[in-house]
Amino acid sequence: MPYLLRVELPDVPGSLGRVASAIGEAGGDIEAIEIVEHRGEGTAVDDVLLEMAHGVMPDSVVSACNQLDGVQVLWISRYAAGGQLFLDLEVVEQLTQEPKAAYDILVDMLPVAFRTDWAMRLARTDSGVKQVHATSAAPDLGDDQAAWFPMKRAGRLDVEPGWSQLNENVVAGMPLDRDEIIVTGRRGGPEILDSELARLAHLAALAVTIRRA
Repeated sequence: MPYLLRVELPDVPGSLGRVASAIGEAGGDIEAIEIVEHRGEGTAVDDVLLEMAHGVMPDSVVSACNQLDGVQVLWISRYAAGGQLFLDLEVVEQLTQEPKAAYDILVDMLPVAFRTDWAMRLARTDSGVKQVHATSAAPDLGDDQAAWFPMKRAGRLDVEPGWSQLNENVVAGMPLDRDEIIVTGRRGGPEILDSELARLAHLAALAVTIRRA
């Protein structure tokens, strides 16, 4: 079973090697590593895709990593996509293959590219907010999404209690134009990082440009 581990570690040579050794000793087999963010305080955040040996629980990997000086596991969960981490360039390649469907293609790819659980495209109309396109795991709309409009830039979104399906979710969105936004969310975390917001803004801007070309 593949798992995705998000870990904060010192941004110095050798840190990743120590983490990789700890994961291996705890029964994890690393398939891929992606640097998510370099932080100003001398730390980095990495996503590690790994397979667990039969009978080994992910808690053992978490404990092994957390015992290292300066290392903290921020989040671990099963990674349904499996196989590999999805690069932004692959998203762009798909967008360029079908420019007129760029918005919907971006929605479909966000959960894999950002390791989120769902994504949707929302439009504001005279009668309220409607869901234009969504992935299969996306929740139904509640009564509070009108508060997300208009969006000026990529950002984290507040989830009101009325949208009960999104309890304990972290949600981010990005405007496509004044009356359309894309939204993606994780159930239970981890938090949406500033670097992820920047990526989301970049990919959305590319989708807008490609669709209009």
